[in-house]
Amino acid sequence: MDTNSKIYIAGHRGLVGSAILENLKSKGYSNIVTRTHKELDLSNQQAVANFFEAEKPEYVFLAAAKVGGIVANNVYRADFIYENLMIQNNVIHQSYVNKVKKLLFLGSTCIYPKNAPQPMLENSLLTDTLEYTNEPYAIAKIAGIKMCESYNLQYGTNFISVMPTNLYGPNDNFDLEKSHVLPALIRKIHLAKLMSESRHDEVLKNLGVSSIEEAKAYLSQFGVSENSVEIWGSGKPKREFLWSEDMADACVFIMENRSFTDTHNKDDKEIRNTHINIGTGKDISIKELAETIKQIIGFNGDLVFNVDKPDGTMRKLTDVSKLNGLGWKYKVDLEAGIKAVYKWYLKA
Repeated sequence: MDTNSKIYIAGHRGLVGSAILENLKSKGYSNIVTRTHKELDLSNQQAVANFFEAEKPEYVFLAAAKVGGIVANNVYRADFIYENLMIQNNVIHQSYVNKVKKLLFLGSTCIYPKNAPQPMLENSLLTDTLEYTNEPYAIAKIAGIKMCESYNLQYGTNFISVMPTNLYGPNDNFDLEKSHVLPALIRKIHLAKLMSESRHDEVLKNLGVSSIEEAKAYLSQFGVSENSVEIWGSGKPKREFLWSEDMADACVFIMENRSFTDTHNKDDKEIRNTHINIGTGKDISIKELAETIKQIIGFNGDLVFNVDKPDGTMRKLTDVSKLNGLGWKYKVDLEAGIKAVYKWYLKA
């Protein structure tokens, strides 16, 4: 890529897409194409075909996806598999049809088996059963990896798949029902702090309700009060977290410096598992994470772990040796990142 290359970012308003957009701008890229969901429904095959034919992007970052936390993934199973398959099928195929020079497809480390050896190597893909709660989403992302590999092998395209660990950062989703664990904890603990300090006007503004009684009733559904915050599970599962701007930097680095041929051994008779894990290679328990957020926000109440709720996979840590070998390593540590995203949330 050079600074005049025509680059399409699918999903430019999301957590990763917005960070990729800012990263590219900071490096002098000026010919960037974006569309909102209202302007272009990526699940609409004809609309995507018309867009690619008209715009003819040279490079594509496929960051658009339907995403959510453990509850959303488990409840909206059909939506997650259908919408993600449609989005990636349309964008990847039209990238081939319109001779895109390079495409980067973003997936998730939930593609790996529930009981994959830790840390998870790329070669663990399709070796065992997936975690049940997000199986439909994971299968869609696995299909995306295989689609990129297959188009590369049959048509000689240059489509690369990257699998980020849990991401957080500016433009994250803080919805109490649908957000991932880190932003959900930040908002819940922040609201508990406001309640404990009787800052009721701020609570009402945050929730968009008109009375403190209504706010308390709503927050009780999520285990939030002035005295405590409930957290699903035992707090023992460990998770890895990557600052979204680091993720964006890794994506741009790979697009600028690496090709599909760098992702596998050229002498292999069977080319598979060409995707690249993107993470820190370090993890933390949910309990330690919650305590860190509590300390940063300054909440003095209790953290209550509801062991009647599911823990999910006990550990999900990526092996990032492949990524490091390609020449990239993360920069922002977790505590600094949490402070930064909390500061962003307060201003949003």
